Amino acid sequence: MESTRIDNRIGIRASAEQIWEVIEDLTGWQRWNPYERDIEGSFGFSTPLRFREVFPDLRERHVQANVSEWIPAGKLIWSEKRGFLSASTRFILLDEVEKGATIVTNGITFSGLRGELFHDKHRARIRPAFTDMNERLKALLEG
Repeated sequence: MESTRIDNRIGIRASAEQIWEVIEDLTGWQRWNPYERDIEGSFGFSTPLRFREVFPDLRERHVQANVSEWIPAGKLIWSEKRGFLSASTRFILLDEVEKGATIVTNGITFSGLRGELFHDKHRARIRPAFTDMNERLKALLEG
């Protein structure tokens, strides 16, 4: 089964710990992420996350996902079965390349036949959202 990835990488002049503090504040996600709204849950292995996914020009979706990997100041990965023959894996990866400088990779992987078809059809609508999230996160931390 093939998969397709959409992501954006950005350098932020902040430590991985500082970035993680912003990411783990679920009630404050709207400050940097207007595309995954009203997020509920917590970070821990197999814990549920619920939110509304609102990508530009796409139908709003109610998401029920589970955290699959979680390392404070390192990575957050959650997965969702999107329907018959489709799944997605969302990820935020932090790589502190030097003290106070971190590369943030923020994106999604679609898998399964319908996941790939969805990606091919909506790539142009989804990719800018991840760029915007990262730019907002950078502005929040460096501002």
